[in-house]
Amino acid sequence: MNINLAKGKKAYFASDFHLGVPSFEKSLERERKIVRWLDSISEDAQVVFLVGDLFDFWFEYNSVVPKGFTRFLGKLAELSDNGIQLVIFTGNHDLWMFGYLEKELNAIVVKDPIDITINNYSILIGHGDGLGPHDKGYKSLKKIFTNPFFQWCFHRLHPNLGIGLANYWSRKSRAQGHEKEQEFLGEEEWLWAYAKKKESQKHRDLYLFGHRHLPLDLKVGESSRYVNLGEWINNYTYGEFDGQNFNFKTFEA
Repeated sequence: MNINLAKGKKAYFASDFHLGVPSFEKSLERERKIVRWLDSISEDAQVVFLVGDLFDFWFEYNSVVPKGFTRFLGKLAELSDNGIQLVIFTGNHDLWMFGYLEKELNAIVVKDPIDITINNYSILIGHGDGLGPHDKGYKSLKKIFTNPFFQWCFHRLHPNLGIGLANYWSRKSRAQGHEKEQEFLGEEEWLWAYAKKKESQKHRDLYLFGHRHLPLDLKVGESSRYVNLGEWINNYTYGEFDGQNFNFKTFEA
């Protein structure tokens, strides 16, 4: 994907909103904050990359989607209608996107890491789930989650049952993994290791991921960076590229 930013325009990046948890009230408060951020960037944004796990669970049935998130989806529709390109990556919590957001928001939905170039600045970007040397258990699960037959089976469940089961599983998984999300693992940071391996094969200026939940900005080789975008439950971090420089920021710090 090649993007040429017009004069005065920027590209923005954010990840891991996890709308829907831990409660309706907390999620609504966070949703309003996300909408304020989208309003704040609307004047100079040319393209907005939302890098996965926007929802803590999302599954599109043929005629049903999870209820809620109306302020967020409405704001995305407004941005799109005003000519701002939306690029949405699926994450491990919302990988079951099957065309609804493309149709409603005119968004580009991406399911795997991709190389993009913005004004000759090269970026490898993806959510980050299932990459690197670890996470073997999830890698096996992802093969099941993305298998067309198992997706067809889940489609057969009534949405009340299917979405209820998925929300229960998501909350249980979050409770078990919360402490590890806040701990910097040093050389064991698997997405950092993944970026180093990819840099040894081909140079990029930036390796940009979500999933990890810990905001990170680390050196890769002599002239490249690995940035993890963090999340919007505690950190509210995002990336901004003005055509020359990538800056890592916090909204309403």
